[in-house]
Amino acid sequence: MEETTLLRLENVDICREENVILHNASFVLKNGEFVYVIGKVGSGKSSLLKSLYCEIPIMNGDAFLMEYNLCKIKRKEIPYLRRKLGIVFQDFQLLTDRSVIKNLEFVLKATGWKNKEQIAERIDNVLVQVGMQNKGYKMPHELSGGEQQRIVIARALLNDPKLILADEPTGNLDPETSGQILQLLHDISRRGTSVVMTTHNYTLVHNYPARIVKCENGLLCDLNSDKEGE
Repeated sequence: MEETTLLRLENVDICREENVILHNASFVLKNGEFVYVIGKVGSGKSSLLKSLYCEIPIMNGDAFLMEYNLCKIKRKEIPYLRRKLGIVFQDFQLLTDRSVIKNLEFVLKATGWKNKEQIAERIDNVLVQVGMQNKGYKMPHELSGGEQQRIVIARALLNDPKLILADEPTGNLDPETSGQILQLLHDISRRGTSVVMTTHNYTLVHNYPARIVKCENGLLCDLNSDKEGE
């Protein structure tokens, strides 16, 4: 696959309310790349992800994600940007009153899918991708934490996103299950979908190596940049 730039941040400030969380930050992401964002609690990891799906603003500098200028994006464009992203949360955020299939169906219908056969086919496809093809009839409370997170990843894949943003996706999982979820996300990136994942679990980062970016003291540091010249 040709390496093309999916995301480019150049000298941007990321703000929450009146506070600048990350200052003068620069970051480039290629298609199909897997990147960990590490750092202490409150260092700006989640804020970085939220700025990419326009929940908090990016100030100054240049910020381009796919064809969108994140500094100048109009409110009406934000839903269309978000349809091209997959978002994986630590706390699952599944609808508890309906089955796995109905959860996934809800997302597709909300994003404009109408054909019942195409909806069913797409749901089958993403459940196979995450190894949950036999769990579609289950309610969320009938699934383990790891199974629920697989469904959340399936939900993130529904609209064939170019980028998955995963915010501490293993934060509520045991070590073995965390490893399985990490392997799944790495497999997804190898198939061409970029993944940016925040974590403070350095054991996982060590066991499933990839490029690392660190949030520290209001700065964004690429820990691999000093190795690129080797």
